[in-house]
Amino acid sequence: MEIERVSLELGNRCDKACWFCYAGSDPSGETRWTVDSALAFVRDCAANGVRAVSFGGGEPLQWPGLFELLRATASVPVGEGRVRLFRSFTTNGLLLDRHFDELVAAAPDKVHVSIHVNERAEVERVIEAVVRLSDAGVRSGVNLLVRRSKLEAAQATVGRLAEAGIGRDRVVFLPMRGMDSPSAAEVARVAGTAPNEPFMSMSCLAACAISPRFCAVSWDWTVGWCSYTRERRPLGAPSYAALREALYDLGLRFCGGSVEDPTVRLIGLRTRSPS
Repeated sequence: MEIERVSLELGNRCDKACWFCYAGSDPSGETRWTVDSALAFVRDCAANGVRAVSFGGGEPLQWPGLFELLRATASVPVGEGRVRLFRSFTTNGLLLDRHFDELVAAAPDKVHVSIHVNERAEVERVIEAVVRLSDAGVRSGVNLLVRRSKLEAAQATVGRLAEAGIGRDRVVFLPMRGMDSPSAAEVARVAGTAPNEPFMSMSCLAACAISPRFCAVSWDWTVGWCSYTRERRPLGAPSYAALREALYDLGLRFCGGSVEDPTVRLIGLRTRSPS
């Protein structure tokens, strides 16, 4: 199975410094990625069939080369076909006003704005950002963090988003990991879906498992089957071949449960022949 989607975490600098951040982000931050190395990696991945790259962090708007990278990848083809690489990024939105015109000119295919706390001011700030992006012709949506201890607040946020014209089809429901993790049924309840009705979430919502079509590459050039797992391996070079090499026989370390009583299991998947 070929890899179709790559999450590329450009750095772990972020002024929000959320305590639960999988990248351990803080206002100083670090990265090994330059525009040149990230561009070489993205182009090589696309040439080998990767159809979508999502840029994350940390906060991508605090990585100085984001817009240059978006502009340079605007017309990158996938393989030898006519399909163009899909480029998106996730932001906390705090710097959108400062960079709005430059962002629109860079023409990302989609921007996800995150809601990590369900306070009214925060929700309204994100709604304003998402609507403004949409009005400017940039496809946009919300990444909503769902915590087991805050289910009712998350449900209220979904209602407010709907009132603002941001329907469930534009919301990704992200379950808290590490601790305070909701069940799949609880996330579905927050989404307000009927039984068996689909909504957008992480592929691991129902069970921890490797998706052979997706992987995550961190700011420190380590590779994992998702952004949360601590089972990682170094990326030897910014190339698709090095990515496949790093993923070969790599396990997946379950990130659910609680900090005090972690549940760990390892799942392996071979992604190329050992020769």
